[in-house]
Amino acid sequence: MHIHHLNCGCMCPIGGALFDGFSRGLVAHLVCHCLLIETEQGLVLIDTGFGQRDIQAPSSRLSQFFIYFNGIQFEQKYTALAQIEQLGYSKHDVRHIVLTHLDFDHAGGLEDFPEATVHVMQAEMEAAQQRRGFIQSRRYRQSQWDEVKRWKFYEAGGEPWFDFKAVRNLEGLPPEILLIPLAGHTQGHAGIAIQTSEGWLLHAGDAYFYRHEVGSAQRHCTPGLRAYQWMMEVDRKARLDNQQKLRALSLAHSTDVQLFCSHDAIEFKTFVEQNNSQLPKHDSPFVN
Repeated sequence: MHIHHLNCGCMCPIGGALFDGFSRGLVAHLVCHCLLIETEQGLVLIDTGFGQRDIQAPSSRLSQFFIYFNGIQFEQKYTALAQIEQLGYSKHDVRHIVLTHLDFDHAGGLEDFPEATVHVMQAEMEAAQQRRGFIQSRRYRQSQWDEVKRWKFYEAGGEPWFDFKAVRNLEGLPPEILLIPLAGHTQGHAGIAIQTSEGWLLHAGDAYFYRHEVGSAQRHCTPGLRAYQWMMEVDRKARLDNQQKLRALSLAHSTDVQLFCSHDAIEFKTFVEQNNSQLPKHDSPFVN
């Protein structure tokens, strides 16, 4: 099993270092950290970021509020499909997509891979279908997935994985890939754990947003990302409880588990450098 770290979307909200902790100008730089896993069952994507159709017609696919609030940069080279083709594969080689959740910046590329089975928590699809309120009606964009033909839904609970419950035996996927329910950001939000020869890798999705929210006993987050997490949460207690559990995991099992979130550019850069990705480094502040 070989894992590629992909940046499948760039967002540049106003706020600079007050958002990302490192930018010197007025705008911040956030990524959409996705994974491409080469398995015996074919290619597996963990989240998709923005897709080809989002790039081609953003105003008909995405909320104007989030387009401008997040400063979304619509560039085809960042789509999962473009990067997969750079590796010599085609859209037909992607057999499975496992989603942390269905937000617009995580599920935009689903329809770029028409033969893939999409795996997601049942509670997440139910929340996406209800779409109540200002944020909920704009975060979920049914046009991003209304042509998906193959879905697999899962209930929370299952066997233990460290101090978490794990959904194991995802249909058609190798047993090394698990769903880890991490509700709070959305009702059906989940992390994705992958067992590798070097230990566990945990894609924590939007369970946290900033690298210093884990890895130390005290949580530290920039004001911009702290406010964004508050704006997007659906269950504060669950979000903070799961964040605390992730922090404890990062301290107690730092040699067993590597974890990262979806949007921290420094985390993404670290993993790309560690894994010596075969993908070309784009001309962007996220990698160079």
